[in-house]
Amino acid sequence: MRPFKFTRAENVNSAVKLLTSNPNARFLAGGTNLLDLMKEEVELPDELIDISRLGLTDIKALAKGGVTIGGLGKNTDAANHPLIRQNYPLLSQAILAGASGQLRNMATNGGNLLQRTRCSYFYETSMPCNKREPGSGCGALEGINRMHAIFGWSDQCVAVYPSDMSVALAALDAVVKVRSTTGQERTIAFADFHRLPGNTPEKDTNLNHGELITAIELPKNNFAPHSYYLKVRDRASYAFALVSVAAALELDNNRIKQARVALGGVANKPWRALKAELFLAGKEATEENFRKAAEAEMADARPLEHNKFKVELGSRSIVRALHMALNGGKS
Repeated sequence: MRPFKFTRAENVNSAVKLLTSNPNARFLAGGTNLLDLMKEEVELPDELIDISRLGLTDIKALAKGGVTIGGLGKNTDAANHPLIRQNYPLLSQAILAGASGQLRNMATNGGNLLQRTRCSYFYETSMPCNKREPGSGCGALEGINRMHAIFGWSDQCVAVYPSDMSVALAALDAVVKVRSTTGQERTIAFADFHRLPGNTPEKDTNLNHGELITAIELPKNNFAPHSYYLKVRDRASYAFALVSVAAALELDNNRIKQARVALGGVANKPWRALKAELFLAGKEATEENFRKAAEAEMADARPLEHNKFKVELGSRSIVRALHMALNGGKS
């Protein structure tokens, strides 16, 4: 790890100003991803701005319904908070599926959204990677790409986004609240927060340099009784998803009033399965309709040489997650 300056922000406004004034500075909260990147010399900030003591940890109900989650609150606290467990069990399940208990105790909610890919070519600085070094090429495109994208990739980058929490937030139509570089607050719909690689794979999100995530808001919904987070991985714990599915249903008897489905492990951002959702709306909650919805979504998949299995795995995972959601998390 190379030398860097350490600065402790006194408040939110000073934190934003400090980061804005130095294009090579980074915020430091839990540090569970950033410090790894610095140790591997994937990222080389010359200044870290400590924001861990700014507050922004509250989880509370909103007057209009829904809940707000502090950007600097810990993942563990979010997963175990009564408001989340009772009203958004999908989010609780997704957070608890990620990392380890020790990491969840350190990792912040805002930082979780900003995780960078775990692509091995991104971490190996001797290999080409457009996300790490724009214009150098993508080693994974013709390399070992078993873990990589089947949706939304470009010839610039085929990496996938790792956060479990964000897959649930995508399904739940979350909104990210940000303190901007002008000192004002702006909101970003979760669907617009992360980016597909296109021609700028080095840009993971639509945050501007200097902006700080202050909170995540979840709208009120009726999905709690029928939601489920399914994570398929190579080992039972502390592993990133091959495919994950956040599934939620609002039912009128056995008819689906609305459905939410988001996938992880398949794209450079949480992949909202809009075709599956559209197919399911108004239909009976049956295994056959779940299968047809999955087929409709996976029809546009573009697998690489080593991850063709993800198409079938993704389809089966959607069906399984919807089945579990229908039964309130029971097999």
